[in-house]
Amino acid sequence: MITVSKSAQEQVSAYFKNNQQDPQPIRIFVTSTCSGQSLSMALDKVTPEDSVFTHEGVDYIMETSLLEQAKPVEVEYTGTGFNITSKLELAGGCGSCGSSGSCCE
Repeated sequence: MITVSKSAQEQVSAYFKNNQQDPQPIRIFVTSTCSGQSLSMALDKVTPEDSVFTHEGVDYIMETSLLEQAKPVEVEYTGTGFNITSKLELAGGCGSCGSSGSCCE
């Protein structure tokens, strides 16, 4: 299950309104950076492997196998950006990024 807070939904709705777009599906996925893994969001298309949760006319999508590991997933807006939480234990970052070695692969 994916839940979206009122403040997060207001920000998403404002994004589509300000860009004069009809709502598009928003994918929740794991991304890896030098500061570690986190859940992120991006506009995307629904695939057969996805679970879809509609909230106030916006489809939030997530690969079903990932959702099964992560649920429940909660999308919040903190005033400075979105915060997506789940029960996933995501890997932390490393200290060598930006130097000649890299662990962010």
